[in-house]
Amino acid sequence: MHTPQHSHDPDSSEPHAMDAVRLRRLNRWQTEGLREDLADLYVESTTTPSGEEFHGRQAFLHRLAHGAQRPGFDMLVVEAEALTGCAYGVPVERDVSWWQGFDVPLPQTLEQLTASGHAFAITETLIHPHEDAPGLARRLQERLLSDHQASLGVTLVDQSDHSAISTFTAWGWQEVGQIRRQPPGPPALRVLVLQLGERTTEHPDGLAHNARTQRPE
Repeated sequence: MHTPQHSHDPDSSEPHAMDAVRLRRLNRWQTEGLREDLADLYVESTTTPSGEEFHGRQAFLHRLAHGAQRPGFDMLVVEAEALTGCAYGVPVERDVSWWQGFDVPLPQTLEQLTASGHAFAITETLIHPHEDAPGLARRLQERLLSDHQASLGVTLVDQSDHSAISTFTAWGWQEVGQIRRQPPGPPALRVLVLQLGERTTEHPDGLAHNARTQRPE
């Protein structure tokens, strides 16, 4: 998971960059047509050691191609004069296979929310660093979760990405453990979840309850 490095979320009274950009949904075929632009965005929005840019770009394209083939794949892009950001993910399978490799017994709350079919995994979030990166990233994620009527958002973060952990925590996400995946991916990834509150007329996405989200038991 890649996300902006600053956890500051502008005050709601200030104008947001989202007000001046266009949000667009892409299917897997449209995503394929935009893959090179998305790879450019990846390079521009992530910190990569000098000389490793090509390998990072190719790894991103591989993840994107794999993700786009999964059932329910969904991507949102933000566009101004050019591509500004994106977030994508897939619904989590009801059979809890997504949790394979979880390092502790799966909490009953997470098992029930997964089995309900209302869990959504956000795979990657990229925002051009010259934009209102934290604000745009958070709104893209919220839109994905809201559009899929998710009761649970899940994501995986590299253990060394302390900035992403800090940012997600500031947005109400909770770290619940680690997942160990098979190579060639990282040996262990931190698991973060966002349990959404009840949807009401005032808060149809349920996201007003984030600050009171409790660690699943």
